[in-house]
Amino acid sequence: MINTERRGEKAILVGLVYPGQEEDQARDFLSELAFLAETAGAEPVRTFLQKLDMQDPRTFVGSGKISEIAGFVTENGIDLAIFDDELSPSQLRNIENALSCRVLDRTNLILDIFATRARTSYARTQVELAQLQYMLPRLTRMWTHLERQRGGIGLRGPGETEIETDRRIIRDRISLLKDQLKKIDIQMTTQRKNRGKMVRVALVGYTNVGKSTIMNLLSKSDVFAENKLFATLDTTVRKVVIGNLPFLLSDTVGFIRKLPHDLVESFKSTLDEVRDSDLLLHVVDISHAGFEDQISVVNETLKELGSSGKPMILVFNKIDAFTYSAKDEDDLTPVKKENYSLDDLRRSWMASDKHHKTIFISAITRENLDEFRRLLYEEVKRIHVTRYPFNDFLFDVPSSTPPA
Repeated sequence: MINTERRGEKAILVGLVYPGQEEDQARDFLSELAFLAETAGAEPVRTFLQKLDMQDPRTFVGSGKISEIAGFVTENGIDLAIFDDELSPSQLRNIENALSCRVLDRTNLILDIFATRARTSYARTQVELAQLQYMLPRLTRMWTHLERQRGGIGLRGPGETEIETDRRIIRDRISLLKDQLKKIDIQMTTQRKNRGKMVRVALVGYTNVGKSTIMNLLSKSDVFAENKLFATLDTTVRKVVIGNLPFLLSDTVGFIRKLPHDLVESFKSTLDEVRDSDLLLHVVDISHAGFEDQISVVNETLKELGSSGKPMILVFNKIDAFTYSAKDEDDLTPVKKENYSLDDLRRSWMASDKHHKTIFISAITRENLDEFRRLLYEEVKRIHVTRYPFNDFLFDVPSSTPPA
């Protein structure tokens, strides 16, 4: 797979505005793509956006736009063109020929980031499987150099033979990796069963919303956390005790819009922590302009995992960075983050979810953490007492005493 880890690679970003979609939303998607590119080590220098009813089957964007992009690539020495949707093998080939630079689509970029972020042999196995499944239908693109050779008798045949050989090698490797993951799945399932009957709580949410930071605060551990996308790939499980109540807390891989299907399949065991949990902590970055869309993406992913009906606490994180933009154009009051206090947030529409408890915190400044711990304690206690109805005497703790 192409690795964009080398510093100094100048990249352009390309996206489409589809029918029924606002241009501002499409630009937000390209901003996320820019963050992905930066996480991978590229330097986004410009974005290109075009309104189309559907992708051009040849070059993704229209012929005029691809010519405009090609001119910019040539004039500015661009190394990499990144497209915000998955490209077909023929589109990749046509675009590379038109732009004369390397081309990545969103799926390939995410796979590349996962490859650099995988720290354990299990995560590396999962990522390699997803990469190979992505690569298999795109192998012919690696042999386009043969098309430029003329008069080479016998060259075409060996080229095709080499492609078929590579396909067989990749298919064999995919089969081997799947067998390895099945064995690891069995081991991890056994590990989960051996944890006993303790209540299981899973941190879920969009990527880069602060799940690992919250994990470190609650479990007093040192899980890797960084202001980049997909800082966490390997699921971490820690025993947490609040007051006199122990439970298991797991930190899971972050979700994202258009998460590649092959990755979801490869990370099945990692996501089983979500499936097997008793309570979900859905962490939301309230400071992100598109946090409502991110909530929808996470909820849709949970639905696909069959976990949408689980008890959940909506944890609105990063309230220290939250600013409220007034919609009234006649309101001349300067917009400051002080405009929304913690009490304001508690009275806002975000706190009125009828299906889930909500809490507003800042994991960085530790604002409102005591209330968060108290709410978590009560929810875990409720599940525990349901499971062990004769042990409720253990929880006779004065309500005025917040859990430690």
